[in-house]
Amino acid sequence: MPRALCIVLDSVGCGHAPDAADFGDAGSNTLGHLFARIPHFELPNLASLGLYEVMRSLNPEFPLSSPLLKNVDHSSMCETSVGKDTTTGHWEIAGNVLAEPFATFESFPDNLLEEIATAGNTTLIGNVAASGTEILTRLGEEHIRTGKPILYTSADSVLQIAAHEEHFGLERLYQLCQTARSVLDQRGIRIGRVIARPFIGGNASNFQRTSNRHDYSLQPLTSILNRLQDAGIPTIGVGKISDIFASSGISESHPTKSNNDGMATIDRLWAEQKEGFIFANLVDFDMLYGHRRDPEGYANCLREFDAWLGGFLPKIGHHFLLITADHGNDPYHPGTDHTREQVPLLAVNAPDALVHSPDFTQVATLVGKHFNLPQD
Repeated sequence: MPRALCIVLDSVGCGHAPDAADFGDAGSNTLGHLFARIPHFELPNLASLGLYEVMRSLNPEFPLSSPLLKNVDHSSMCETSVGKDTTTGHWEIAGNVLAEPFATFESFPDNLLEEIATAGNTTLIGNVAASGTEILTRLGEEHIRTGKPILYTSADSVLQIAAHEEHFGLERLYQLCQTARSVLDQRGIRIGRVIARPFIGGNASNFQRTSNRHDYSLQPLTSILNRLQDAGIPTIGVGKISDIFASSGISESHPTKSNNDGMATIDRLWAEQKEGFIFANLVDFDMLYGHRRDPEGYANCLREFDAWLGGFLPKIGHHFLLITADHGNDPYHPGTDHTREQVPLLAVNAPDALVHSPDFTQVATLVGKHFNLPQD
């Protein structure tokens, strides 16, 4: 039975996109800057799939080289959709270019907040654009004292609600986020994701977000996942894939709490599943290190993935593996937001030659060909 695995390394871009200046991201280069500025930084197993060749094609001065394994191919992709967030990137990977951007806000209208608060039987504080750690330092103690959850946003199309797991309650936070999603959808406000951001700790000096985050996405368009499902092919989401696609086209979901958990889940599913498409997101690069502008942490996270990949590659056999990313998040770039970048595309046993493509939909096309779906 045919099998395929696509791993999205969340935010691992490889050089600013041609339109990066339009997004304030001229000169961004997540991988390029890590290789240039972190001493002795190498990723030998990704290199064996062609990563260094991809880097050299976009960065002519790139100095490293490595022999390639058999049956591998490599290229890079630009994003066409108007956006640089997780949802936009994954939806394009799955076959949908978004001509209309998701809605973004610096703060949300008062009447919208009132409707969410009334429906959720609470009062909200915040309503600003902020980083997740900054907002907890600023408002976490007030939240514990008053019981009012913290609502905030970012440069992405997100409405985020932070609340203390013990003082407010995890299930109550999830219910409030589901309420916010319903209110947005009823109003026709195209916010890509409502994100529950639970945290723990007793005061501003030790507040810490937990791994119990949950995303509530806008309902997606029909994607390669739906087409596979319609053809009777199992589709298995790992990490936050099911959240990103609002469960559409997902036969079964395996949420994870970290990259290590995600890699262990991939190992287990690859040993158990004898057919179907596994679609995995590894989020730590982005969530823990990109947004927090931590280059050393980002580099070490990539080293950990590369070491795991070295043990996983012999298990691929004649099946199809794709490794790519959904956007950039250059830890050397100003600010704390995603960066508009090209992404690597690395494959083992691809059903067709990889090309440098002007959008991310090449992934959906290759997966469709692997499973012999009718081509548009």
